[in-house]
Amino acid sequence: MARLAQTEGLTDIQREILSTVRDFVDKEILPVATELEHKDEYPAQIVEGLKELGVFGLMIPEEYGGLGESLLTYALTVEEIARGWMSVSGIINTHFIVAYMLKQHGTQEQKDYFLPKMAAGEIRGAFSMSEPALGSDVSAISSKGVKDGDEYVLNGQKMWLTNGGSSTLVAVLCKTDEGHPEGTAPHKSMTTFLVEKEPGFGEVRPGLTIPGKIEKMGYKGVDTTELIMQDLRIPANRVLGGETGRGFYHMMDGVEVGRVNVAARGCGVAQRAFELGVDYAQQRHTFGKPIAQHQAIQFKLAEMATKVEAAHAMMVNAARKKDSGQRNDLEAGMAKYLASEYCKEVVEDAFRIHGGYGFSKEYEIERLYREAPMLLIGEGTAEIQKMIIGRRLLEEYRIQG
Repeated sequence: MARLAQTEGLTDIQREILSTVRDFVDKEILPVATELEHKDEYPAQIVEGLKELGVFGLMIPEEYGGLGESLLTYALTVEEIARGWMSVSGIINTHFIVAYMLKQHGTQEQKDYFLPKMAAGEIRGAFSMSEPALGSDVSAISSKGVKDGDEYVLNGQKMWLTNGGSSTLVAVLCKTDEGHPEGTAPHKSMTTFLVEKEPGFGEVRPGLTIPGKIEKMGYKGVDTTELIMQDLRIPANRVLGGETGRGFYHMMDGVEVGRVNVAARGCGVAQRAFELGVDYAQQRHTFGKPIAQHQAIQFKLAEMATKVEAAHAMMVNAARKKDSGQRNDLEAGMAKYLASEYCKEVVEDAFRIHGGYGFSKEYEIERLYREAPMLLIGEGTAEIQKMIIGRRLLEEYRIQG
């Protein structure tokens, strides 16, 4: 077991889960990840393996067929999976966020119906906030849901859905005016709709179209899509929590745990980059000795290892804070910001250690170099994290009197 990124105080069950996942990553993901990534091929066999391990139900309560584990266990699992291939952790993350939102905010009927199927991986989740004309400004969404009898009619266009094609349940954020007088703050007139659909592309149910995959620089294998709603009819019992106007809070709660997930992904990718860098530095010779014996390379390795350790510690702290029932938006924002920035830096240093070979598709570091930038923008950009952190610090350190 490596020295870096160890977590103190884990239970025997947590250690067993993580050991099982690490074995799976080493045997089933790492040997095929780069080939699948270069082909932009969906990792169907890996996903089936993760279903069998129970990863899709990791945080779903035991009464619904899940493992009932903590956010910390989930985050450490994601860290292991991202060490193998970050795209696979993305397939799980959106599913997990929707399951979390259902567990925290769903009606009893919604929990009973969706959670057992989600724990088994039969229903796969995706969630949708962003739109083509906006990025981080969620309150400016234009997609609308209008009540019509016992149904809502949804219209609008959404963007950047991870698992948009392969998912069968999408939590979609729309504006709803019902019961909200003119002048209501935008974030108080949003509703989360639970939209069931067939997997695939094209018209996946009447009024709902998933046009196709968006071609990306990295983060391949996982499908990222748009979602277009044209008079899409959704029954009123598919409003998350059974109450309109709560959608912004549902989504922010989901994104908060999603930020811990992105921090964990950054930790996993950075660990892999360090492993590749430290291995290569001991094998590659220049001027009659391994490059690891040159002080310039030792300095790089020292900086990389320190960043891996620091990011892991902050990620674990953010997860434990949420698990203890405390507000963790400050810690989650800090962890996501630091882990994604450090991940990019550690990957770049590993790339530099590889020299010309780092630029070759034959070496794994080339894939990591294209994957790391996604973490700088996913689940809120670094700039958004800094805004959240700054505002929360001013709340905590407000001058009295």
